[in-house]
Amino acid sequence: MSKPVLLITGANGQLGCSLRYIAPSYTDFEFVFACSNELDITQRENITAYFERYQPTWCINTAAYTAVDKAESERERAYAVNAKAVQLLATACQTHGTAMLHISTDFVFDGSRSVPLTEEDPTTPLNYYGESKREGELLLQQSGIPHVIIRTSWLYSPYGNNFVKTMLRLGRQRGTLNVVDDQIGTPTFAEDLAHAIMAVVRHNHQEQPAYGLYHYSNEGAASWYDFAHAIFEIANIQVSLYPIPTSAYPTPARRPHYSLMNKAKIKQTFGISIPYWRDSLQRCLLLMKCR
Repeated sequence: MSKPVLLITGANGQLGCSLRYIAPSYTDFEFVFACSNELDITQRENITAYFERYQPTWCINTAAYTAVDKAESERERAYAVNAKAVQLLATACQTHGTAMLHISTDFVFDGSRSVPLTEEDPTTPLNYYGESKREGELLLQQSGIPHVIIRTSWLYSPYGNNFVKTMLRLGRQRGTLNVVDDQIGTPTFAEDLAHAIMAVVRHNHQEQPAYGLYHYSNEGAASWYDFAHAIFEIANIQVSLYPIPTSAYPTPARRPHYSLMNKAKIKQTFGISIPYWRDSLQRCLLLMKCR
């Protein structure tokens, strides 16, 4: 019996690289990693060729336009990648009998709540990045194909560009840093999310499928200031760090003040144990040190 084939889009991104890193641990699956320069998910012909060649059992869409501030001025590009491309992938999945797992974001919320957000809470994005990601969710839900959507937050890893790498660089360059302390969410180690994705796919392949919308981030809550403080503490970098309000650091795109997500559904449905964010940060920094 042949192994299920997992087509990973956006394989050169943080999550794609993390899935590639853990793939040897999942020998019951066959992985096809497609970088953006190999598979342009905004091009129907490109998608069709990949699906016809590999006949994937699952399409795991980790590709995304994630430049939150630039999305305000590059709306057409953000929509093409975060929404229209999701629709194109869903159409290919329908044709080939493929299930789809798509990654979304906590930025679909406006941050006006004060308790952890569930999958049933209303989505009212504050910025165009969030709008384009919400549209991608809706288009996938309307497609009628078997699918899972996982919203995540504050993703970091040893790969690509992210907050952890930025702080490490700035911390070594400067003696003083100001970091926003009134935006609350949870940092998410991409490797933990990658393992969660594999748990979801394996469950849905081997047991009664549980499709739908789920939230995943590491456990605990933090501000960006808390996150930065932990980075410097664990990495043993001496920096004078000062908390500032969002109003003191204006950006083109507005951010939600509170986007802490409730993970009860994904934990209960798939039996997933989620690490605390500081523990995962420590593991990531150790990995980066060893590379």
